[in-house]
Amino acid sequence: MKLRVCLFVLIGLVVALPVSMARFVVEKNSLSITSPEKMKGTYDSAIGNFGIPQYGGSMAGNVVYPKDNNNGCKEFNHFSISFKSTPGALPTIVLLHRGSCFFALKVWNAQKAGASAVLVADDIDEPLITMDTPEEDGSSAQYIQNITIPSALIGKSFGEKLKDAISGGDMVNVNLDWREAVPHPDERVEYELWSNSNDECGVKCNMLMEFVKDFKGAAQILEKGGYTQFTPHYITWYCPQAFTLSKQCKSQCINHGRYCAPDPEQDFSTGYDGKDVVIENLRQLCVFKVANETATPWVWWDYVTDFQIRCPMKEKKYNKECADTVIKSLGLDIKKIEKCIGDPDADSENLVLKQEQDAQIGKGSRGDVTILPTLVVNNRQYRGKLEKSAILKAICAGFEETTEPAVCLSGDLQTNECLTSNGGCWRDNAANITACKDTFRGRVCECPMVDGVQFKGDGYTTCEASGPGRCKINNGGCWHDARNGHAFSACSDDGGVRCQCPTGFSGDGVKNCEDIDECKEKKACQCPECSCKNTWGSYDCTCSGDLLYIKDHDACISKTASQGKSAWAAFWVILIGLVMAAGGAFLVYKYRIRQYMDSEIRAIMAQYMPLDGQVEVPNHVNDQRA
Repeated sequence: MKLRVCLFVLIGLVVALPVSMARFVVEKNSLSITSPEKMKGTYDSAIGNFGIPQYGGSMAGNVVYPKDNNNGCKEFNHFSISFKSTPGALPTIVLLHRGSCFFALKVWNAQKAGASAVLVADDIDEPLITMDTPEEDGSSAQYIQNITIPSALIGKSFGEKLKDAISGGDMVNVNLDWREAVPHPDERVEYELWSNSNDECGVKCNMLMEFVKDFKGAAQILEKGGYTQFTPHYITWYCPQAFTLSKQCKSQCINHGRYCAPDPEQDFSTGYDGKDVVIENLRQLCVFKVANETATPWVWWDYVTDFQIRCPMKEKKYNKECADTVIKSLGLDIKKIEKCIGDPDADSENLVLKQEQDAQIGKGSRGDVTILPTLVVNNRQYRGKLEKSAILKAICAGFEETTEPAVCLSGDLQTNECLTSNGGCWRDNAANITACKDTFRGRVCECPMVDGVQFKGDGYTTCEASGPGRCKINNGGCWHDARNGHAFSACSDDGGVRCQCPTGFSGDGVKNCEDIDECKEKKACQCPECSCKNTWGSYDCTCSGDLLYIKDHDACISKTASQGKSAWAAFWVILIGLVMAAGGAFLVYKYRIRQYMDSEIRAIMAQYMPLDGQVEVPNHVNDQRA
């Protein structure tokens, strides 16, 4: 039965590819030889579809060709071979021959032996191809997932040149460059994920489901921020016209053989059919379409993740009822989605799936999509492991430099170049501060900001704290010391960066400040009655007898005289205060008396004559009456 299923799929593909003028594009990265001189130049290499290529970055290394096990099909520890680089040396890039085993197994064995990258030389003269993973079985599934180093296929003649140079004693240094593997024309990245809703297809399906769950958060951040434009896609095939009425076509296709998917279990007699997968693929496309119409395209990630968790095939929940429950929980318009799906039994085109088949055909620099899953970034197919940090690095490499969002500069994408010799950047070991910063494009040397204090300098040899608060960070890089409960610092928080020894010290202010002996140098305590004793950062001056030392005047005076002067000073202060109080009281008294006299005078005068503003009172005593 399995043979019949495979035969059906093969027939479908054979018929589909010529009709669509199939074109598979091999994604390449630049490989340049830096030594020996006779081989200097740039060569093509095809990126392997496993491991983690350093998209946006590059790797310089030394090429090694093992004398034993040079096809890499066996573990190198059986031959006592190690590719681990010694401290300070370039990473090791292993050259292996093609043949005798899977590409992925060669890379896995080299990785376990300490290789940083692998070049596989083709064994025949042909155009470069993409090294893909084998059909997973129990033995290959685990190591494929654990491959983390990049790999590439090179041409046969180039491989022979490398082998001859190494065998002849030349040191062969190469630079693998992935910086142009993904175009980065502007501030927005467009990317597509070609996937499948089938969750019973083995390791690749499990890998895809895990990736969607892990990447959902980052994808939604990028989409909500307007940094990316994501589009999901699903591969479908059509059934050859001669087989549309066959049992195989009816069970694996909808719309009368126009859109098909392989049987999930590769067994027509049990479980789900291929058409169930096609319908769910269509439903997920419609979920994206409806969500996009409401300006929330990132909801697709929620639906796909929730459907995987709540509606798995193994629990017999991979059906419309379970899907509708998920759709309702996300607040999507289920009627619009059903209208988008249409009638799977209709003998007509489905516009959504027809667009998917058209999109499978390569355009421009992108080849046909024939591998599941496939990621396309800025119209360039991604090659490598489908893993969150690797994919995020590829997407971030698609941004124009300096326009990357914050998520691209997170710890998940660090290249860890700062772990080796601090990346060649400035570092303050005492304060544990460094100018080295890992990014997905590699390390950069930039003076940091620590606790609100900005360091300034070239980032490579110097970084100095500047501005207010700089003395809080390692004392601003200035000298400081404390003895006998007294602390002194050459740093001042005046906004500058200069270190100046405090009063009582002399030196450069950075490495040292020596105590000045004021007594010996006769800078203080020079009065005849004075006795000088030097202390750290200052001095003590005492006077003979009952004399008192006045530091401001560098003089000794009598204590009694000092006390008498203090008493007379107090007397005069009190006297002046009393006089001022009396004068103030007199002025108040004089003001009140004058005010009182004025009011009395006005009252007396008002009895005899009207004052201004008063109405005259009429006198009727002498009035003549008729």
